[in-house]
Amino acid sequence: MSEKLRLGVNIDHVATIRNARGGGHPDPVRAARMAAAAGADSIVAHLREDRRHIGDDDLARLMETLDLPLTFEMAATDEMLEIALRHGPHTSCIVPEKREERTTEGGLDVVGGHNHLKRFVDRLGGRGVHVSMFVEPDRAQLDATRSLGAPAVELHTGGYCDAAIDGNVARRDTELARIVDAAVYGAEIGLEIHAGHGLTFDTVGPIAAIAEIVELNIGHFLIGEAIFGGLDSSIRRMRALMDKARAAASGEVSA
Repeated sequence: MSEKLRLGVNIDHVATIRNARGGGHPDPVRAARMAAAAGADSIVAHLREDRRHIGDDDLARLMETLDLPLTFEMAATDEMLEIALRHGPHTSCIVPEKREERTTEGGLDVVGGHNHLKRFVDRLGGRGVHVSMFVEPDRAQLDATRSLGAPAVELHTGGYCDAAIDGNVARRDTELARIVDAAVYGAEIGLEIHAGHGLTFDTVGPIAAIAEIVELNIGHFLIGEAIFGGLDSSIRRMRALMDKARAAASGEVSA
């Protein structure tokens, strides 16, 4: 529990704002640099098939200029595999992707897609890319990830966050219990446990307190809060809340 909980900051929606009008402002690469200065441990970017936010040039510039590790979120397609192999990010997180969705709606079906996904894990891992699978907090999905040889999972926290926002206490507690169980089980079978999707200042604490989780990836909320108080402030506050929750759970004194 003494290990620092890492924060990955997703800068996709800086690009969303830029693309709404066109041109080069605001620049997601500038946001990535600011996130690094504010305490992010890594930067996350999702290059979608339809290029709705992050573009190919953004990815190239991130790889050229970042000192922090880059997590490249990608669908399991030949196009994205070629791009990942060309750039060699620190981590490739394989996510489900549907053109009609506003955002990622759930975890990847590793059980059903096992044979298709195996090639991606092998080729990325063979190039030294740390591979993570974005999955629901479900033991069967964790077992399938382990059998693929992927070293990490990112647990989808969207169900827990949605229930918390809706005020559905019973469902919130059920979803949190699922995440705790998956984190403990995943760590027991040798997976590195990350988590993310929908986390806010109000919901991050219970997730950050789970000892087995080593990384949280947060984006949309931080970019939204930046409108009101600045990106630096939103990241520093999230970092402080994560550290406070982790310290409280381990019985340490939080500064």
